[in-house]
Amino acid sequence: MEVKQAETSPRGAPPARPAIRAIRAARAARVTRVVQGTRTVQGGRTVRRLRGGRTGVLGVTVLVPVLTMLAVGLWGVERGSLWRDEGVTLQVARRSLPEIWHLLHSVDAVHGLYYLLMHAVLPAGAGEVAVRLPSVCAAAAAAELVAALGARLARPRVGLWAGLLYAVTPFAGQYAQQGRSYALVAAGAALSTLLFARAAERPARRGPWCAYGAATAVTALLHEHAVLLLAAHAVTLLLARAGAPVWRAWTRTAAVAALALVPLAVVSHRQAAQVGWLRPPDGAAVVRLLRDVTGPVLAVAAAELALAPLALCGPWARRRTGRGARLPLPAVALPLLVVPPAVLLAVSQQWPLYHERYVLYCLAGAPLLVAAGMERAARLAQVPCGPRELGALAVAGALIAGCAFWWQLPTHRGDRTAGRGEDHAALAAVAAREVRPGDAVLYLPLIARRVRLAYPEAFRGTRDVALRVPGPASGTLYGREADPAALRRALADEDRLWVLTESGPLWRAARGDGDGTERTKMRVLRRDFTRRAEYVMVGGSLRLYVRR
Repeated sequence: MEVKQAETSPRGAPPARPAIRAIRAARAARVTRVVQGTRTVQGGRTVRRLRGGRTGVLGVTVLVPVLTMLAVGLWGVERGSLWRDEGVTLQVARRSLPEIWHLLHSVDAVHGLYYLLMHAVLPAGAGEVAVRLPSVCAAAAAAELVAALGARLARPRVGLWAGLLYAVTPFAGQYAQQGRSYALVAAGAALSTLLFARAAERPARRGPWCAYGAATAVTALLHEHAVLLLAAHAVTLLLARAGAPVWRAWTRTAAVAALALVPLAVVSHRQAAQVGWLRPPDGAAVVRLLRDVTGPVLAVAAAELALAPLALCGPWARRRTGRGARLPLPAVALPLLVVPPAVLLAVSQQWPLYHERYVLYCLAGAPLLVAAGMERAARLAQVPCGPRELGALAVAGALIAGCAFWWQLPTHRGDRTAGRGEDHAALAAVAAREVRPGDAVLYLPLIARRVRLAYPEAFRGTRDVALRVPGPASGTLYGREADPAALRRALADEDRLWVLTESGPLWRAARGDGDGTERTKMRVLRRDFTRRAEYVMVGGSLRLYVRR
């Protein structure tokens, strides 16, 4: 039998193995693969260019949603009228720090951190636009963080789509233009979730967990309902089948974050009468929340409801990567979207605490699921995977988000109408034109004084005939009024009286409650005065009364 002899070198010995390794290394160094349009030829330069290319892609992934959210938020931000809660923000931010601290002991402790922040950032003489700009910036930050979260848990184009879908959702755009804390809470929740995802990858490192705990605590201090983020993240760990090290690190962090909220929870519990106007939510509240999340346009809502379930078909357990065990996107996005509203809706059946704006921070879960569903649909359609095809796919997804914005354009326009049901600026303009310096003004009920507090220039020189102690000195929002006997004596000296009233449930409640001062106002007006002029605006009116 013929035996084939091994190939030998000229000396008859087999080739040296180090020489073979050197040849293979040289071949590997001559990389001809094209990555993001860059041809690399050396190993060291390959690493640098890959990193630079990925950084550029991630930059575009977050920058486009940020610019889109800024454009949506700044469009119509100068609509010209503060709604009632924005007026409260403005008048509290104008107070000194001791006056704000005095106020928080009796009312609005839940918004205390937000008021302190607005006091620090608002310039003197700030108006409607200035009080809304922090919310616009926060909404842009939320869009950026949603994009970053999608890129981290899936891939950059998923992050791009998720960030754009968040930016064009009317629910996000509405609160991006409100001078309240809700957009800031949404940004804080997105940051907390991103830091949570990073910390879970390497549970032994303390730094990421400390950052996550701090972000969660600050977000909950901006609005205490955001503490339900911890429940959502716990469900995420359950769905992802996280190991014991992750659970131990998360439990310690969550306990510290929740403990930081205890003082605020105690004080706000004493102020529970502030939300006495809330009612137990019913099925209609759930439908409204669904419309807020998906958008009011049927075509957009149907597309999102069809795409989001596709995201749930992927893996749910944590998967190993070069950086550790990464959380799957469905296990993060679905609890974020569902758990906090579900808990709040359930609790509110017994203790009404639910309103749609209190769960704005959960919105981030919806675009993440829809974007992941778009990615899954592209895979099922077997889209080619070349660089050009993948770039075109990313652009196509962005165009879909643009179409969603176009279809929902009427809703966006409606959100930018002046006043949103109450036009305090128009009332103030009439007062500035008609009320003379030295005239007496009666606010009916007491909360109507917020028009004066939001637009003080319109009432300069007028006399607040019922006011006994101003709001800053009394530690209240609208001040303390005179008792019925003192009010009757004050009105007995007036022959000409302007009455500013507000319509709505609060006004109806004031008419029927046991407050003797409010009843005295109406009795004296009916008995001793007759109406001479009337200016009716959206949400309120200004009337001139003269003595009979």
